Amino acid sequence: MPISDLPALSILRTKMQWHQERQRVLADNVSNSNTPNFRPRDLVEPKFNAATGAVGGGSAPLPMARTISGHISSDGTDPTFDQNRRAGFLTRPAGNAVSLEDEMMKVSANQMDYAAVTSLYSKSIHLLKTAIGKA
Repeated sequence: MPISDLPALSILRTKMQWHQERQRVLADNVSNSNTPNFRPRDLVEPKFNAATGAVGGGSAPLPMARTISGHISSDGTDPTFDQNRRAGFLTRPAGNAVSLEDEMMKVSANQMDYAAVTSLYSKSIHLLKTAIGKA
């Protein structure tokens, strides 16, 4: 069995990818903080099945296939992760609902969580190397 098939490492990789995509979404929110009628977005954290390590308690959702560029409007987000549409509660007169304080708190929390996941991933790899006598 290849190391990449281990459920624990697969979960950690998915979690790192989620944090990377969330960082991109949060940065987009901050960059559009003065855009009229802009609503902030956030991603829903993936749920993992403890037995299989699959996302969402079953199989992971299939990403949409785009055959012709005019058929589906793309907003640049990763279709693998669901978006939290309830983000943003304070709307300014111009229609913008981005709160820079909230976004920066989310960015720093996301950064700390990403650092924790990458640390767990590297420690897991080191543990596996030690187990097979390579470290």
